[in-house]
Amino acid sequence: MFESNKLYNESGFKKEDDAKQFIQSIQGKIAKIANLKKSKQKENAPLLFNLAEIQNQCTKRFKIKPDETLEIIQNLYEKKLVTYPRTDARVLSTAVAKEITKNLNGIARGYKDEEVQGYIRKMVDEKYSTNIIKTKYVNDSKITDHYAIIPTGQGYENYNNLPELHKKVYKVIVSRFLAIFYPPAEYNKIQVTVEIEDEKTIETFNCSGKVCINKGFLEILKPEEKKSTKNGEKVDNSQEEGKQNDLEILKNLKKGQEVEIRNFEVKEAETSPPTRYNSGSIILAMENAGKLIEEEELREQIKGAGIGTSATRAEIMKKLEKIKYIEINTKTQIITPTKKGELIYDIVYQSMPDMLNPKLTASWEKGLDMVAKKEIEPKEFMGKLEKYIYSKFDRLVVKI
Repeated sequence: MFESNKLYNESGFKKEDDAKQFIQSIQGKIAKIANLKKSKQKENAPLLFNLAEIQNQCTKRFKIKPDETLEIIQNLYEKKLVTYPRTDARVLSTAVAKEITKNLNGIARGYKDEEVQGYIRKMVDEKYSTNIIKTKYVNDSKITDHYAIIPTGQGYENYNNLPELHKKVYKVIVSRFLAIFYPPAEYNKIQVTVEIEDEKTIETFNCSGKVCINKGFLEILKPEEKKSTKNGEKVDNSQEEGKQNDLEILKNLKKGQEVEIRNFEVKEAETSPPTRYNSGSIILAMENAGKLIEEEELREQIKGAGIGTSATRAEIMKKLEKIKYIEINTKTQIITPTKKGELIYDIVYQSMPDMLNPKLTASWEKGLDMVAKKEIEPKEFMGKLEKYIYSKFDRLVVKI
């Protein structure tokens, strides 16, 4: 049935009758294990927080807007609890990495959180290395003005007077920081290919199982948090137990083995549209807008910049809400366009569609970069910019 026009996206039948007919065609046939691959998989802790990442995390966890997150972290910064918040970097500099034990020792001495103290005790007992200079968490080339947001290990004289939400945000930052010193999570993974020989063809089915055998950093960044980072859903423990049972079944299989087909089921489902942005995920989308650009040179130009900056993205969203182009649900933080916003979009799309494309921002960024490198004269760039503006706004006089 591979690449059959009866299938939708190679994952299901378009019509129920076709699915039932297919089941009937292979009912009672012999199934064999055509291929079986066992492997171990390791997964390291995620990179540290930049402003966009922590804003997205706080929107998911605490249902707060990005500007509120920035305000909280700014307060933590002023209280000397965390480093500078308005940063795009998710890594540390070599200089900071060399002195990172000062941060860890400060947390161990001053942060009176039992759970966090337990993580630090395990780091000491298990003798986890604090030398992270040669890891992915340290990269001088990916830092412009400021490195990632991390706890300073200082300022605890101010901690008790913080609002409860500020304390929760601080703990999120501490947890992400400590996770980079823990070992990777380890998984047992099995991939199985089953073949059922039909009268005319051989039908192939694939299944796989993956179970965590060593939590590593997941002891700190619980599976619930990690799962929510991916798709906003929490892990169901019963599902994890089911995966463990399935893996045990798969582990006992051997290549060439005939297996019993106990049952076939037809499950009805519908395709779903992409989920709406919330006030946190839109910040990440703005940060990574360059990924939407097909031309590699322009995509590289906007890489790491996107739409706005770490200091302005929250304010952009705040202004769009204020002028009633968008609405943000206070409970879910889901963003929806207003009628006014949709009308504005339609007008811009009909008159100046390239204004809605990050490619335009990238091309301007490229021009400014060329001016900075003295590859072109400023007058040449401004001339092209004025020409573009005049072409879009008939009889509009622009003074620069």
